[in-house]
Amino acid sequence: MTDLSAAAPEPVAEERTGTPVDAQEILVLDYGGQYSQLIARRVRDCGVFSELMPHHVGLERVAERKPRGIILSGGPASVYAPGAPRLERGLLELGVPVLGICYGMQLLVHELGGRVEQAEVGEFGRSQLTVSDPGVLLAGTPSEQVCWMSHRDTVYQAPAGFTALASSSASPVAAVEDTERGIYGIQFHPEVVHTPYGEEILIRFLAEICGCDRTWSAAGIVDEQIARIREQIGNGRVICGLSGGVDSSVAALLVHRAVGDQLTCVFVDHGLMRKAEGEQVISAFRDTFKVPLVAVDAEQRFLEKLKGVSDPEAKRKAIGAEFIRVFEEEAAKISAEEPARYLVQGTLYSDVIESGGGTGAATIKSHHNVGGLPDDLQFELVEPLRTLFKDEVRAVGAELGLPERLVWRQPFPGPGLAIRVVGGEATKERLDVLREADHILQEEIRKAGLYRELWQSFCVLPDVRTVGVQGDERTYGYVIVIRAVTSDDAMTADWARLPYELLETIASRMINELREVNRVVLDITSKPPGTIEWE
Repeated sequence: MTDLSAAAPEPVAEERTGTPVDAQEILVLDYGGQYSQLIARRVRDCGVFSELMPHHVGLERVAERKPRGIILSGGPASVYAPGAPRLERGLLELGVPVLGICYGMQLLVHELGGRVEQAEVGEFGRSQLTVSDPGVLLAGTPSEQVCWMSHRDTVYQAPAGFTALASSSASPVAAVEDTERGIYGIQFHPEVVHTPYGEEILIRFLAEICGCDRTWSAAGIVDEQIARIREQIGNGRVICGLSGGVDSSVAALLVHRAVGDQLTCVFVDHGLMRKAEGEQVISAFRDTFKVPLVAVDAEQRFLEKLKGVSDPEAKRKAIGAEFIRVFEEEAAKISAEEPARYLVQGTLYSDVIESGGGTGAATIKSHHNVGGLPDDLQFELVEPLRTLFKDEVRAVGAELGLPERLVWRQPFPGPGLAIRVVGGEATKERLDVLREADHILQEEIRKAGLYRELWQSFCVLPDVRTVGVQGDERTYGYVIVIRAVTSDDAMTADWARLPYELLETIASRMINELREVNRVVLDITSKPPGTIEWE
């Protein structure tokens, strides 16, 4: 199970990323909480479009968005700490409901005259909530329920005009509301799975209090995005660096649906992909969807660049730089007759949040699949997935008819297998061994029906050999590490408890079918403290 108590990235989106036309929108203002991104995701899961913005975005910007409601996130600060984020009081005068969660509630209470103090004992993890007056926000939920807390400051007295709705063992006032002013607060986190009635409370806020109709879905924005793309591109030429991952694949299909043969995709096969993946991408786009596609076999070029390179960052830079060169060469050929002014990128909303927003302007940002395109390569970006999270992109891909194998392709690093050859040079021999081992792993996991249950499953080839015995002879072979994790969003991850019988089958096949391998081990490290990838 994913450990939601672990720290998550804090940066938030600074720029508007393209709200759906006529959307009923909820704005989540981020006060630095580890669950801020998750709040926005959960609101979307409830059928209402939401975006995450920094708490200091400014009243004018918030008012321009005309949201149906505002949610103030949690955060690590104390309302009494010097320099702690503050509440802009004008937000409460916009005439839309406001819900404060954790620090957000403490801010509301503190600013409006209630009493917030640091408790002798913090409250972290599961807690028992006692509902004394359900009011509007907690209506329909049990008088005794479990919730997830994460705070040290505590509300001891609600402001004048507010009703205290609930308490917990360490929080005398754990939920408040002032229905006349449309201000609500809860000390616990409704967005995490550890709060069983959290979704019900969020839905009540969205539907009953904010009046949202809960009809938004990622798949439902296909026609709208196609219209946006047509408006942006017009009759211009557009190119796409297709990696084969779900993000770039869905972005390319949306653009092709919008402008047809004005799009040309460039697929650079760097020889670092998993077995047969290049053929699958080419078949899907060129043969099935009839998308103009230039496929470049550049394996030898990339292997040359990787000679003698063992440092993972050096590998990433070498691969990214060579990809740029290949892509530039092919783009120049495509633009020889008619210049391509637009570049498609599979930028996701999580990319936008973690980069602090970005402007979406004409210079190319770092390519999220391959390690970076140069700032002096001038294109106007086309980013049709810029408002979507990964799971929402999959929904759009399914709506567009992308093959199941590509829609549900597990995340794969842009530098590919090169960074899964750990501690040594990514030679052709090592890459081939790793590729075959990974193929066995994926084949057996799919056969067991576990592929879509895992966030990622892959093999690692360390630069180490071990002694073994095969056929009464001493061997000195490679070690293959199996890595399989479950996760919702890759911010935290737990190692997957694969069945022993499955592991035995996988290990047996690898050792029997791959002469170079004589040992298979399992990585049982969660994130944190480890990362999902080894490098």
